[in-house]
Amino acid sequence: MTGTSPVVSDSNRSEVCSRGDVAADRLPRGAAELCDKGNMTANTSSRVQPGSSITLSCQLKPQHHIKQCRIAIFFNSSELTSSYGSSVSTRFLVHAYGKHMFTCKILCEYGKKLICGIDIESGNPPDEPKNVSCIQHGTDGHPVCTWDKGRLTYINTTYVVQLSNGTDVLCTSEESLDTRFGSLALSKLHFDSTYTIVVAAFNELGSAFSQPLVFMLIDIVKPHPPKFSVEFEHSSATNCTLSWHNEAQVQHCRLRYRPLTRHGWSMVESLNGEKCSLHGLEPYTTYEFQLSCKIHPKRGLWSNWSTYQIRTPEAVPTGLLDVWYRQQDVGSQQLNISLFWKALSKSEARGRILQYTVTFEALDQGSPMAEVHLTNQTSYARVVPRVNYKITVTAENSRGRSPPASVVTDLGTADLPPPQEVSAIAMGNSSILISWKPPISSTASITGYIVEWSDTQRNTRLKPHPAWVKLPTSNLSTVIAEHIKDEVCYQISVFALYQGRAGRAASVKGYSSAKAPSAGPQMYTTLQANGILVSWEVIPAHHQRGCITGYHIYLQKSDSQVDPRVYAISSMSAQCSLYITDLQPGEHYSLWMTASTAAGEGPWGNSELIRLESAGDWMTVVLTCSIFIFSACICSVPLARKALHSLLTTLIPQWQSKAIPDPANATWAKNYMCMEAELRWPSSLFLPSTSSFEEPDPTQVEEAFVKPTTLALQDKVLFSSSGTKGHGDWVLESSLGQEEPKYEPLTGTADGELCAQQLPDLYRRIVAEAMEHTHSVPEYIANPTSSTAPTYLPLGTGTAEDHPELECDPLSMFPTTCLTPVFPYEGNLTLDTVKINCSSFTR
Repeated sequence: MTGTSPVVSDSNRSEVCSRGDVAADRLPRGAAELCDKGNMTANTSSRVQPGSSITLSCQLKPQHHIKQCRIAIFFNSSELTSSYGSSVSTRFLVHAYGKHMFTCKILCEYGKKLICGIDIESGNPPDEPKNVSCIQHGTDGHPVCTWDKGRLTYINTTYVVQLSNGTDVLCTSEESLDTRFGSLALSKLHFDSTYTIVVAAFNELGSAFSQPLVFMLIDIVKPHPPKFSVEFEHSSATNCTLSWHNEAQVQHCRLRYRPLTRHGWSMVESLNGEKCSLHGLEPYTTYEFQLSCKIHPKRGLWSNWSTYQIRTPEAVPTGLLDVWYRQQDVGSQQLNISLFWKALSKSEARGRILQYTVTFEALDQGSPMAEVHLTNQTSYARVVPRVNYKITVTAENSRGRSPPASVVTDLGTADLPPPQEVSAIAMGNSSILISWKPPISSTASITGYIVEWSDTQRNTRLKPHPAWVKLPTSNLSTVIAEHIKDEVCYQISVFALYQGRAGRAASVKGYSSAKAPSAGPQMYTTLQANGILVSWEVIPAHHQRGCITGYHIYLQKSDSQVDPRVYAISSMSAQCSLYITDLQPGEHYSLWMTASTAAGEGPWGNSELIRLESAGDWMTVVLTCSIFIFSACICSVPLARKALHSLLTTLIPQWQSKAIPDPANATWAKNYMCMEAELRWPSSLFLPSTSSFEEPDPTQVEEAFVKPTTLALQDKVLFSSSGTKGHGDWVLESSLGQEEPKYEPLTGTADGELCAQQLPDLYRRIVAEAMEHTHSVPEYIANPTSSTAPTYLPLGTGTAEDHPELECDPLSMFPTTCLTPVFPYEGNLTLDTVKINCSSFTR
């Protein structure tokens, strides 16, 4: 709005608002800058609008004029024009908003000199201020007026608020520096006065005035939000009373409320007092209440909403529990009944459910006694006698119990037929469509259907709740989506309800979506007489990725280029093994296995390389075992062992028989044959004496001694483990040129007989000590590997044929444990009186 304000006279406005009111005809028509070296002028004011054409001039003072130099006008750093002389001028078209800097300079060979400069600003005249409003927060506050400035002016613009009450005019400049919106706080106003406000805007390009705003204080006062409280009646959870208090002069209020779970509000208008009662609220529900007030019912501003939240008290539950059950035989006289129920919705529970009451009432008894059980779970299991029961379940909160929900267990469900043609169709998005047809005709009427489903791979030890839905008789299909996951197989059962009793179930497997299995079955093979038994484990649930529709077993010869034989097994058969025949003995086969879903066949599991044994292989095993058993039997029979020995002695090579020379040709053995009579003298005659008994070599041993100390034993005592029925020999070979060790006599037993156990032990100790000090074994000692088997060292070249009684078995293949030593002599033991049976030495 330009020109004179309609509510303020020109005289009053010029007196009171002279600071900001500058007439357009008084604005300067030209701009000039006067400098020491010269002057620069423009034919317009220093503020212009975009699109204006201005003429710029520069005039040098006489003392600064130099003929050899040029005078030029620059815009920012760009030269616009130049001339040799004392003055220059040019025209410039302004396009952009903002400040434009023009300078005048002298251009000489030695450089530039600044003469003068001028700034021109490009902007807009002010728009008419719009949306002028004033508001006072609270009855004791100060009004604050705001307005929309319009487009940006880009140059300095002044805004003045002209306030008039009909007699006086007050002008106040804007305090805000916001470029888009203006605001100004006014002084305190009278409640009964009528005021007019006009917003004026001024800059060098023009002025503008807003439309006048006429108001009374009652129109702009916005009360503070009221404070209030909510109280519920003790006997009812649905009725409450709201109380509040306001500032003075605030008489009119409004109320809105809602449960937090809803978006819509319930409104109560025209509340003239400071109290309000509400009815029909939902029990045990958190409500949000909001209250707003103003001074006059039809004038003024509403206060901001004040908010109060509170939960209503509990009430008696009204919902009926959805109960389902399973029963399982426990022996012939008992049943295990498992009950499941769904928790009531919040609106049905009307409070926090504290516990559930389960009542069992036997129907097959004359005056049944009801059993009452309490639980805080949504399931209950109990082993009961094998009769029919009516079971009721109720939910309880602090105010009471819900109506009882009942089920009737029936042992004769075999007579109640199941639904027909149950099918499951994958719908994707974690949902499955289940459809069926009614059961065949039955005498009992159908009151509804139950659809139950559970994960086929669930952990039965955790006993999870089954998922189920109860449907009316008119429904023959439903889409199940509760607890359904993609790529999981579910066992789905449909029951018909016959007057509250559940009949037999019709089951089918289903899935919402499927993929080919990500792994194959773990396979095991067992070789049998004429075939292979193949068994496998169920694929883990996370690898199945749907319902398994079947398995394929592949059998192929290892070196064959022919396609493998394929054995298809349907998952409907529920078998986990297959017996494969028609295999060629001795051939190698490769065996592997896959599983399939409706989406396709998965990868291999493990593979096996198998081979059936041929008849020749079995004959070899049987013949080997027979020879081993026959040899063991021959060893245990002495006559058979001797006959076998004679046969083997003839068959074995001569060099093996020479490996253990016969000790019968030893010198002491020949003396034994010659002096047999003397050996029958008493043992006391063989004690050391002065009589000389010489041998070419010191090989005679008159007494047996026990070595008193651990001296280095130089004598080599060697025993042979082979022998025949005749006696064996032992010999002590002394080292030549060394003193013979001394031994203490070996004492006899009390009854005059030599202990059969001490003598072999003595020989073993002598042999052990000799072997400790023997660093090499003669090459002609056969079979020296065992340190515990006695070995013989031959000293002569005779054969066993000269003395049959001295024969020993040269073969080491027979054990020596079957022969026992016999020593019939007593007293001092000498080699001349000892005949050693080969059977006396044990291995």
